[in-house]
Parts: sequence; C-alpha cells; structure tokens
Amino acid sequence: MNSRADTGPAEPVVVAGAGPVGLVTALLLARSGVPSVVLEAADRCEPIGSKAICFQRDVLDVLDRIGCADKMIARGVTWTTGRTYYRGTELFKVTFPDAGSGDVPPWINISQAEVERYLRDLADAAPLVDVRYGHLVTGLHQDDDGVRVRAEAPDGEVTVAGSHLVGADGPHSAVRRLLGVDFPGHSFDDRFLICDIRASLPFPNERRFHFDPEWNPGRQVLVHQCPDRTWRIDWQMPAGYDFEAERDSGALDDRIRKITGDAPYEIMWASVYRFHQRCAETFRRGRAFLAGDAAHLYAPFGARGLNSGVQDAENLAWKIAFVRRGHGSEDLLASYDAERRAAALENLAVTTRTMEFLVPHTPEERTRRLTALEAALTDPEARARIDSGKLAEPYWYLDSPLTTPSGPVDVFPRAAGAVRPPIPGVLCPDGPCVVDGRKTRLRRLFGTEFVALAADQGGVARIEESASGVPVAVHALDAIDTTGAIRAALKAGPGTVHLVRPDGHLAAVLPDPDPGAFAAALRRACGRR
Repeated sequence: MNSRADTGPAEPVVVAGAGPVGLVTALLLARSGVPSVVLEAADRCEPIGSKAICFQRDVLDVLDRIGCADKMIARGVTWTTGRTYYRGTELFKVTFPDAGSGDVPPWINISQAEVERYLRDLADAAPLVDVRYGHLVTGLHQDDDGVRVRAEAPDGEVTVAGSHLVGADGPHSAVRRLLGVDFPGHSFDDRFLICDIRASLPFPNERRFHFDPEWNPGRQVLVHQCPDRTWRIDWQMPAGYDFEAERDSGALDDRIRKITGDAPYEIMWASVYRFHQRCAETFRRGRAFLAGDAAHLYAPFGARGLNSGVQDAENLAWKIAFVRRGHGSEDLLASYDAERRAAALENLAVTTRTMEFLVPHTPEERTRRLTALEAALTDPEARARIDSGKLAEPYWYLDSPLTTPSGPVDVFPRAAGAVRPPIPGVLCPDGPCVVDGRKTRLRRLFGTEFVALAADQGGVARIEESASGVPVAVHALDAIDTTGAIRAALKAGPGTVHLVRPDGHLAAVLPDPDPGAFAAALRRACGRR
C-alpha cells in the first residue's frame, strides 16, 4: 500500500469529519487565518434528509460569522411559538419575542442537509480549508511538535501532519476510539420514526408537541414546518418497530393521514432512530479534541445536539487560533474541556429529565407522568411539571478558569430557559450599534478578537494600552450605543468595562477602567494567570 506524508507549506489543523460541526470549525479557523485539512470518511455526495432542523438564534450568530446565516434565515421557517397538547387539548404555549425585521429570529427550521450544502460551498471557496472526501481516519500520533493523522484514501494510505486534531466525526468517532476515550451513557429501546412530508397543510409556523394523541396512543408526536411545504413529523414508536412492514402494509399511510387528512402528500425522507444520552469522559487528550456528536449525544427534544455542536466549534476554534498566534497558553486549550464538557453535562441532565418524562421506565415514572398530564388539563400550576423538551440555549461559563468573577453566583438562575443576567461567563447580549458610521449589531463585532466595551472615551483611553499584544477592539458605549439598548442589556454603569471573548461570552465585568485590573482579566481570559 502506498504511503506519503503531506505537510504543506503551512501547518494546518486537522479536522476529522466534514459534517456541520467539522466544517464550521474549519471555517471559523480560516476566519482567524488558520489553515485546516478536513478528512471525511465518506465520498462526497448530496446530503439528504432533514436530520437536525431547529437552529437557535445564538447559533445563527455563529453561522453569521462564517457567512451563511442570512441565507438560512431567508430560506428557513421562522417560528416564535411552541404548543403542547395532551389528548388533543392544548395545555400551554411558549412564545419567544419576535425579532422583528432585520434582526436574528429566535428559531428557524431548515434541514441540516441544506445547511451542509451552504457550508460545503463556503469551504470550497475558502483557500485555507482543504476538504478531502473518502479519507477514513485510521491512526494518529501526537507529541510536543504536533499531530500526524493516518487515513485510508482512494490512492492509498496518507499521513497528514498538523498542529492539532479536532474529532468532529460523529457518534462512531474514529478519533475518540483512537484516543481511548470512553463514551458512557444510555440508549433508549423505543424507536422514533421521523418523516419529512411535503404537503399543503393548514397548520401555523409553530412547534407542536402532542402527548398521547388518539392517533398515536400512549406515545408522543412532534410536528414542525420546514421550507417548501415540508413538515417534519416525529412519532415515538415501541421497541421493535418495523418501518418496512408498516409501509408495505399500508399502515404508514394511515398513520400519516391522521395528521395530513385527505391532503395529497409525498414522503421526502424517512428514518427510524434510537435516541442516545452519552458524553465522552474527556473532550481533550493532548493536542486532540472532540466536538459535536463525537463528544456528546442527546435526545433531540429541545434541539440541543447540533446547536451545541456549533458552540463546541466556536469555543475551540478561537482558542486554537490564539494559541497558534502566541496569544494563549496551554491552559487556554485545557479550558475547552472544562467549558464544553460542563455544557454537555448540563444538556445531558436537561434531556435526561425530558426522556424520563417522555419514555418512563419505571412504574413510578409512569405514574408521575400520567398524574402530571391529567392534572395539567385543569390546573395551570401543574403545567410546569410537563416536559416536552426544554429548548436549547447557550451555556454559562461562571466557573471557567478564564472567567474573572465579579461577585457571588449562588443566586444565579440555573433552571433551563431562565433569563440569565449579564455577568461574567454568560453570553453577551446583542443590540444595535453604530461603528465607524456603519449600522450593525454588537455581536457582529465578535469572532476573531476580544472586544472591550468601556462606558466612554475616557475609559477607552485608560485601557487600550493594557492589551499587551493581544487582539482587542476597544469601543466606547456612549459612541456606538446610539439607542441605549446595549447599556440597558448589559446593565452598564457610568464607569464599567465589559470584556467580551471572541466567542461572545463575557470574560469580565469591571467596575471601572483600571488598566491593571483590565490587563489581569485579559491575561486570565487567555489562560495566562
């Protein structure tokens, strides 16, 4: 078998997996001037099926930085309301504020396959991204100088050298196996039938979750609208469900018509899944990292899988870029595991509670579920016990080694979906601003450097010499925040300074523009205490 070494003129980051998480990682690295080689085991083919469909607004901000969010928003179905039913009776609804014209919506529905096509086009056009299909990772070696990744390629075995390795190669990750990282957790016996149905239906643009409908007794159904009159429908099915037998018998048509009625329909894609709840024992071994489904698997109710994977990519990409440019230490890389594994465990806890409610395994769980649903029909207070999936949200890095604490966090609202105050570790709020005479949004200033928001020009002058070579863009809020919306969202005082990381999380909130305190917070955020 032929073997060749491929180092190239500039040492790349090696990314395993050309799915959404791998491509987002490579494109974010490219935005920071870091080349990458993406090794994808499968041959290049047209992505099919909706798979993940719900994209949350904070994740759309990440995708905006690499250039595909506008297309996604224009193409996707925006929704602001989620309704939950029990046996045909609406129990409650959750409504997100409408973003309004020109802002990022709270949620859009668009198929993962379509998003992958956008990402592939961006990667094809990016000189610093080299995607190689038909390259199955089979081995790796790492030392103080870098990594060497072996892959089976169409022309034989190849070895790709790089500075770091990102394993974004899915639930059966070769990188995770080669690193010897365990992937403990639980798999559910119940199956879930997922169909993309194209039909003209008189349903609104909403998330509709049905407990125990008469057309799927004892189990759940979830309905979402996607572009092109396509409806994503998820049915919970018993263990041993046979899709082929149901289709051949005509029972699948009966099942679908319980939702579509007499309207003509076409099945665009269908699949049967088992859901898994798993988290890798570590997200980092030396110069190698795990991201997305290679690092964690969640039941999809709440849309925490791909959304969390994109946030993995952003968290890791800026840290690798900073370390490669000499702005960050090894402790900065170590913080990836500390931050994103904590986020994964939180997502796992939330989705585990959801699955215990949706798929109870013990008599006690079944009784608790039935009692809660029956009570919710007449008692509004009982509806808080109904769990149809707490929707995805960004994690808070309060305990991160990169975060400069600004006070006690004992009363921080940690419940799923709670409003988070703008304290260090939390994702920075957004708002309209004007920079160099151009109207934009605050979050469009993030991505490749730190951003410091001082109260006024005097604060800017005091801190801008404290960066010590670290890329920091310093802005005066009284100059860029022409509406006051940003200061209100940040709860900014007359002398405060907010230090924002490249991934948009607040690294520090300082009471005044003291150069020494600012420099210390910046060093800490770069892993240099």
